Amino acid sequence: MTDELNNPEEEKKKKSKRKTILIFGVSSFVGSNLAEYLKKDYRVVGTYNKNPVQIPGVLTLPCDVLSKDEVQLILFATKPDITIYAVGLSSIYECSKQEDRADALNSSGLYNVAEYSQRYKSQICYISSSFVFSGESKKYIEMDIPDPNTVYGKSQASAEFYVQKTSLNYLIFRCCRLYGRGINPLRPSFFEIMQKKLKSGQNISLDSYVNQGFLDIYFLAMIIKMCIDKGVTNRLFQISSQDTMSYFDFGKIYGEAFQESVDLIVKGKWPFPILANQATAPRSEFLNFKLDLSNIESYLNIKLPTIEESLQMTMKRFKGKVDTKRKANKGDGITFI
Repeated sequence: MTDELNNPEEEKKKKSKRKTILIFGVSSFVGSNLAEYLKKDYRVVGTYNKNPVQIPGVLTLPCDVLSKDEVQLILFATKPDITIYAVGLSSIYECSKQEDRADALNSSGLYNVAEYSQRYKSQICYISSSFVFSGESKKYIEMDIPDPNTVYGKSQASAEFYVQKTSLNYLIFRCCRLYGRGINPLRPSFFEIMQKKLKSGQNISLDSYVNQGFLDIYFLAMIIKMCIDKGVTNRLFQISSQDTMSYFDFGKIYGEAFQESVDLIVKGKWPFPILANQATAPRSEFLNFKLDLSNIESYLNIKLPTIEESLQMTMKRFKGKVDTKRKANKGDGITFI
């Protein structure tokens, strides 16, 4: 009797049925983490521009998203079922200093990818952020009209609007601050910088004026997988931790969870350049970007974690210690949703 599990032909058929996911910006923090997570269940192809990367199990190809010809060629050659746009300039400060570049990468590049995704019948998936709002003391729902007060937020709000108005098959994930480790040592994430400084016993100044959610990037990856497997289309979901806090408070919780010296963390105020047309508008010195999660939680029947729970999962994923007496289990999935 033939065992189908050991039948090469059956395995080949199974692999051929796997969906193909194309990630534009696979060298980015978000793109590289999504590729690492999704490659277990899908055929993943990623594009890069100036930063060639190698991810085991992922085919990576060069592509400039500002070139329509290159975008069309990649989509024609790979014929993806899902196309994820993870290209962009995500620093609020850098976006304010390079408005044209921010608009090109965060908006114009997405327009090209969305256009050809539709032509080749690929679902477009856009990763947005809570900064499409202005940071008032309220809980933002998906139906709230974006009112960004930064160049970064404005470019993302524009991209959200374009996708919803022009695409017939899309997913938009409006996220809080995602954290984790990236693939490019020359462009470390804030999380990696914080880890490195605390590990080496250096003081670090963290912003205490902007409150937002913080979520391990793998939570987003798992939610994307759930949406793909369920065949979800034409939806905008907000994704965040249950609670919000400043970078300073996040650093304190991180220090306690990872047993680092929290005394090295001091309160600071990071640059948050406001758009010129909103610079004179009356506003609080503190900004709050709290996202309502009832839509995603009810639709997928999940419960998103608190920041502390997210960090506990991160610690297990990085094989850290839970406390001084016992080691963490190896992270093999997301346990809080």
